[in-house]
This record gives sequence, structure tokens and C-alpha cells, in this order.
Amino acid sequence: MDSNRDPFSPAQLGPVQLRNRVVKAATFEGMTGDQHVSDRLIEFHRQVAAGGVGMTTVAFLAVSPEGAATPNELVLTDGAVPRLRELAEVVHAEGAAVSAQIGHAGAVAASAGIRGVAPSPVFSPLAMKRTREVTPAEIERILDDFASGALRLKQAGFDAVEVHFGHGYLVSEFLSPKINNRRDQWGGSLENRARFAREVAKRVRDAVGPEMAILAKLNMDDGVPGGFWIDESIEVARMLERDGALDAIEPTCGSSLQNPMYLFRGEPPIAEMAESMPKAVALGAKLFGRFFLKTYPFEEGYLRTHARQLRAAIEMPIVLLGGISRRETIEQAMDDGFDFVAMGRALLREPGLINAMTKGESRESLCIHCNKCMASIYQGTHCVLVPEAERA
Repeated sequence: MDSNRDPFSPAQLGPVQLRNRVVKAATFEGMTGDQHVSDRLIEFHRQVAAGGVGMTTVAFLAVSPEGAATPNELVLTDGAVPRLRELAEVVHAEGAAVSAQIGHAGAVAASAGIRGVAPSPVFSPLAMKRTREVTPAEIERILDDFASGALRLKQAGFDAVEVHFGHGYLVSEFLSPKINNRRDQWGGSLENRARFAREVAKRVRDAVGPEMAILAKLNMDDGVPGGFWIDESIEVARMLERDGALDAIEPTCGSSLQNPMYLFRGEPPIAEMAESMPKAVALGAKLFGRFFLKTYPFEEGYLRTHARQLRAAIEMPIVLLGGISRRETIEQAMDDGFDFVAMGRALLREPGLINAMTKGESRESLCIHCNKCMASIYQGTHCVLVPEAERA
């Protein structure tokens, strides 16, 4: 292991010092049922912070009302600031930093009962309807919404903001040659398709100044033929690095709109997801879910191969994501030159895992990667193997 990248020693992320190099990945918590920060959400992140991570990430915060992927997602308004400040203070009291993932769901927002927007009209299998093309005026307004949302997080005392450039959400849709068929300055060439992502990063930086860390979750592979892929992702990462607005990139993959399981890997929990849905929707999920939620083999650190290509192409810090559960995988990431690792499902199973690893009491998470946590997002995201009394 690279001695300069001890995963359990303090590390610098832009202007923010973290107590270690482990980040709680953004995983939608399902704890904002009235689109406000709940006591349960605060306790969820308190537990993760107390468990030893360097930074925890609140997810997903929509920058615009029409950009929420589900009806129970928090929208970053002025009214959200006081409770977000409470959350930040609780996390800080446990010794961790706090970040928030912000974005606009684009066509994925159609699942929330509205007609979603996208760079070009596209059919949404989540809503069984076509989206409409976002107008130039709306693009400018959404860019301002990103800046305003980030500023509200700064006012709430957050240390970092993660802008969502992946998973088939709006920025990811602009990057995709499969979805973005525009003929104006926002479509066509890679430079044009990357313009929206670059503008988001710049405006967020202008809004928060040098005091906050800014990360971008960037797709490397949409997981669909003709979609955004690693060759273009590398070029976009280079553009973002040259722009100088970001402090780190977190490579990811998959599309909530087109191929969700490409991100998660393993068996899709179709039966469990159907049980959490209204009856009419549940029937469709049972009949057709296997066509939309495909099965991909799970392996530890499954994004490492693609991410190593990104690592070789840029000097900016990179956060490695993707099924990380073992101490050996974290240490291997450091040897590969990654600066941080992000963990999601493993910390749902064991919020105190990093404390246990730091003390030498554990080397591997108890997470079995069954993916049944995916079906719990409407009742409050949790590991089904954790007793109810121990959950947030």
C-alpha cells in the first residue's frame, strides 16, 4: 500500500480535511417524505458519522422542483436550510465532514408523476411516456438553480457538494450521444454535449467560492449501446480538470432511465420492489421487471478497471466507488493511486464498519450484496438484515 495514502489517516479534499479517506456514498435515504429533512435522516447520518467515515453524503437533493426523481425527495429551497444546518451540526459533532449530492433528474423525474424534461424528447420506461425537450431558457434557469442550491448548502454549514453527472439524470443525458440529439450549442460534438456539465461545475464554484469542496459523480459507461462510454468520459474529465472548478471526480456508471442494475450489479430484487409499489405498478414490475432490471455478476470493486483508465488520464483526486466491502480492496485502491473510496451498501449493513476496520476488529463487511435494500427506499433505505431496533 502507498504509505502516502493510508486510508485511515487524515487526508485533504480540496479545502476540507477529512479524518480518513472513506466517504459514505450518496444513496437515497427515503427519509424526506414531506420533502423536508426528518429526524430520522439526521439520525441516519449521525450513525454513519459516529461509525468512523471521513465524510458522509446526503442524497439526492433536487435543485429544481421538476428535477426530483421521486415525490418524496427534498428540493433545495430556502426553507430546507435550517434543518440541513441541524444535520450538518450533528455530523460535525461526531467528527465527520458532510456533503450533499445535488442534481436534476431530467427524464428520470417523469417517475414522480410529471412530464420530465431531457435534452431531446425521449421515451421514459419509468413513466411510460415521452419527455419534452428542455428549452434554452430552462437550461439557464436550471444552471442558476444548481448555483443557488449549492449556496444554500454552504449557508447550512456543509463542507462539500457533489454534483450529479451520472445515472441518466439531466447532466448525464446531455453527455449521452444516444439521448442528446440537439443541434444547438448544447448538443452534437462532445464539446457541446459536455458544455452543460462544465457550466454546472463553474457556476457551483462561483456560488460557493473556495471554502467548499466540490465533487462530481461522472458516468464512465451508461451501460447501453450507443451511450456515453469511457473514451468520452476520459475527455470530459480532462475538460473538467482544465476548468479548475472541481476538487475530485467520483466515477460511476449505469442509467436509472435505461439500465439501473448496471450500477448495482448482482440480482435485482424484483419481488421485493413490487411489494413496495402500488398494485397496478407492482403487476407491471412482476411481469416486465426482469427486462428492465437486468442481472450483472457482482465482483468486489467492479468499477476499478474502468476507473484506473480515468486515473491514468487526469491528476485530479478520484474517489473509487463500486461494491467496496473489504479492507484489502480499500488498500488496493490506494495502491492504484485513488485518493478516496466511497462505500454505500456496506455501510447500510454496518454503519460502524470503518471504526472496526481502523481498530483491526474487522476486515470485511457483513453485506452479502443481495440488493434488497434497493426496495426499501420508500420506507426509509435500510439493510433488511439489520434488526429494526438498530436502524435509524
